[in-house]
Amino acid sequence: MTAVTFTCEAQCLQTHARAGVVHTPHGDIPTPCFMPVGTLANVKTLTPEQVKSAGAYIILSNTYHLHLQPGEEIVREAGGLHQFMHWDGPILTDSGGFQVFSLSEMRSLDEDGVTFRSPRDGSRIRFTPEKAIAIQNALGSDIIMAFDECPPYPATYEAVESAVRRTTAWLERCLCAHQRSQEQALFGIVQGGVYPELRQRSARQLCEFDLPGYAIGGVSVGEPPEAIEAIVQATAPLLPSDRPRYLMGVGTHREMVGAVAGGIDLFDCVIPTRWARHGTVVVRGQRWNIKNTPFRRDYRPLDPDCSCYTCQHFSRAYLCHLIRAKELLGYTLLAIHNIAELMSFTAQMRVAILANQFTRDWQPSSYRSFDGLSV
Repeated sequence: MTAVTFTCEAQCLQTHARAGVVHTPHGDIPTPCFMPVGTLANVKTLTPEQVKSAGAYIILSNTYHLHLQPGEEIVREAGGLHQFMHWDGPILTDSGGFQVFSLSEMRSLDEDGVTFRSPRDGSRIRFTPEKAIAIQNALGSDIIMAFDECPPYPATYEAVESAVRRTTAWLERCLCAHQRSQEQALFGIVQGGVYPELRQRSARQLCEFDLPGYAIGGVSVGEPPEAIEAIVQATAPLLPSDRPRYLMGVGTHREMVGAVAGGIDLFDCVIPTRWARHGTVVVRGQRWNIKNTPFRRDYRPLDPDCSCYTCQHFSRAYLCHLIRAKELLGYTLLAIHNIAELMSFTAQMRVAILANQFTRDWQPSSYRSFDGLSV
């Protein structure tokens, strides 16, 4: 028996989109679903209660960063990540594979693993597939990710082919090292860059391991949105239809619609909270800089139809004031709304799929009539 299973409830007749439920030890996740990122066991500027009230079902934390601070043994002694951070819903932990890409200037790569130079004190940090799994076993997340090599964009065919080979070999080692398969589901990560043949090869090799779930990685590393959609279209249909499919690092409206049309179920991205910390808010698909002058005397809520805490209690003018004054409350209130916006957006995609009204250029009908900037 596996820790995580997937039920498909509806399949779109026009696209590969599907609505389903991911069943985990800490609750069910209706799909399509966006996952807020809580890298260091917190979604930045928000309490777990605020994250949940914004509509989130599952959050993502990062193995590499939690290994650096506070360390997996402290989390294990605290009762695991759920207890440590007071989050009773599902948690997914990335393996540290993305840091192979993002910290490329601070690491060296070999067939056995990766050696990082600590950004804190310059000390040597060794990550292998076995180490990444041991850390995640100690953290106790519901879904754990295999350690992979995430190549950059652009990269040569030869470099990406090497990453595919290494990712498959490392997955086999991850499976051998995994000690909590009844409680934690190990997902594999398809690599292959923008090369369809390599994506197909990676997907075919990973499917031979009969994993409880699969991710498409190596996107959002600099390639244009059209390339992401092409990667999904070429890769997702090769993955088992009875397992959840996760597109890593994607969270804009356009990207999610294209990916859902290709058969993706889960997404994650840092943009809701990162944008909030820069004064950016997303309202019915429109991206606003709340510091702009027109908002200073705009006493309406961000979205009068949004049920989030921010929209129910505060005006655009107040939010403009907070962000201009660099008050921390402003970052919190924008983050609440941004997460609620993406959760609502994916929930509405689910409704459209269940009603067989989803298309490749789908958007909620309310978006088309919204004149949010008029004052």
